[in-house]
Amino acid sequence: MFPRTLSLLVAAACGVTSVLAEDAAPLRLPARERVETAQDSGVFREVNKTLEWDPHQTALVICDMWDKHTCPNAEERVGELAPHVNEFARAARAKGVLIIHCPSNTMDFYKDYPGRKLAQAAPPATPPVPLKKWCYVDPTLEAPLPIDDTDGGCDCARTWKKGDPYPWTRENAAIEIAEGDAITDSAEAYNLMQQRGIQNVLVCGVHLNMCVLGRPFAIRQLVGEGKHVVLIRDLTDTMYNPAQAPHVSHFAGTQLMIQHVEKYWCPSVLSTALLGGQPFRFKGDTE
Repeated sequence: MFPRTLSLLVAAACGVTSVLAEDAAPLRLPARERVETAQDSGVFREVNKTLEWDPHQTALVICDMWDKHTCPNAEERVGELAPHVNEFARAARAKGVLIIHCPSNTMDFYKDYPGRKLAQAAPPATPPVPLKKWCYVDPTLEAPLPIDDTDGGCDCARTWKKGDPYPWTRENAAIEIAEGDAITDSAEAYNLMQQRGIQNVLVCGVHLNMCVLGRPFAIRQLVGEGKHVVLIRDLTDTMYNPAQAPHVSHFAGTQLMIQHVEKYWCPSVLSTALLGGQPFRFKGDTE
């Protein structure tokens, strides 16, 4: 059994899977995860449960939803996804959830924004595990990724070359930064969560096999810090090229990554948990 699975079982036994404030209507999140049927079996079954989270102890992290990208198809999909991320953020904000915008490497653009100063003002906190600039795959915690992204994952031709400046300058403009939201791309996110008593974190954005797992404000780090983490599985994408193993469509590759996260890191939910209606689906996903 992987350590994360064991820790979740211990947490559940201790009754700490969610902490609800008496004066807050809880967020009810129909969550899905994958649990190993027997220790070290490598066989997983789908498990569904409803989480109840106090919205005032919950944050939404929006990961690297940039205005531009090195890969044209990835940029197009971010542009398609951004209005739906904004709609979810608006609904979460209205319920009292803290919105943390995390467009990495663009903090100069936001240096005078109140949300940037809010994140910077959070006092330093000592985490249970060291904060890292990037959390790589640790074979003691998870299996190898189910998709081969060693080519960079771009599924189309691109003019950007490794070593060129990154083209992004800010978060996609379709995502509103409202009063009370925070802006960061570093361990400041953890400091802010500790200052606000945030125990629960919803994560959306791109890309699931890279930044959404590896960034200092993202899934691996948050789980290591003891936060209750949930991926919004219809508000994410991958950097995956079908020319690489396992040679499935781009969107099938994304589903494989979602299952990987559900096995080794955290449950997932759909945006419909707050929005109702139908889950978001990319126009190119016809499977």
